[in-house]
Amino acid sequence: MLEEYRLAGKTALITGASRSSGIGAAVARILASCGANIVTTYYRPYDVAVGFGENQGDAALIIHELRSSNVAAFGLEIDLADVTAPKTIFDRAEQEIGPVDILVNNATVDFNPTDIYTLTPELFDLHYNVNMRGAVLLCAEFANRHNGRPGGRIINLTSGQGLHPMPDNLPYAMTKAAIECMTTCLSVSLSAKNITVNAVDPGATDTGWMTNDLKEDLKQTLLYNRVGMPDDAARLIAFLASSQAEWITGQILHSRGAA
Repeated sequence: MLEEYRLAGKTALITGASRSSGIGAAVARILASCGANIVTTYYRPYDVAVGFGENQGDAALIIHELRSSNVAAFGLEIDLADVTAPKTIFDRAEQEIGPVDILVNNATVDFNPTDIYTLTPELFDLHYNVNMRGAVLLCAEFANRHNGRPGGRIINLTSGQGLHPMPDNLPYAMTKAAIECMTTCLSVSLSAKNITVNAVDPGATDTGWMTNDLKEDLKQTLLYNRVGMPDDAARLIAFLASSQAEWITGQILHSRGAA
């Protein structure tokens, strides 16, 4: 256990933990190593749609691995585009483990990149429904159920849209950029309930989708001759989830190996 980030007695909800090599799985592992009980969500039809169909069994393996860390762990397959999903998730989390103390909004939709000329209402809705609306409704459900006990945490994942334009991936960029605005606004709204709200931008992270050529190209823009790995983001999230970070809120932290 990471003693300085002790989370024993806390319950963390991490969305989008469907692949062993992903950021969601890395976050779940490190928070469990800090003593937190874990609830994960995943949605395998999306993984199939974007080409990760070979990872269909990973979600269950992640839960099995977490339980071997001597914490309670529970996984729920659910579509975050469904407006009833947040209530269902929190209801099941409370039934299986208990009240949620830490919410990590990691799940995201990123379908085929498109620009303003090829954008369709359907494609925009696919991104908005999960990346923005789903995350906001999860935050609302968390806030409404939180009783003001110390240590409430919301940690959102973003992708650095405030640092540079992404004109060729417009629906993804727009919906993820909105997360940064939500983060700063909610940090004020939820301070009275002892909930800090921050966002992490992990930069280019190799979760199994990068080609060797892409990694070599990215290395030229980074400072440490490597691309980001899921554990890089997970370590920062563990800090933000801990009592060590109680004085940090409303921040967008760029953990991307570059200035």
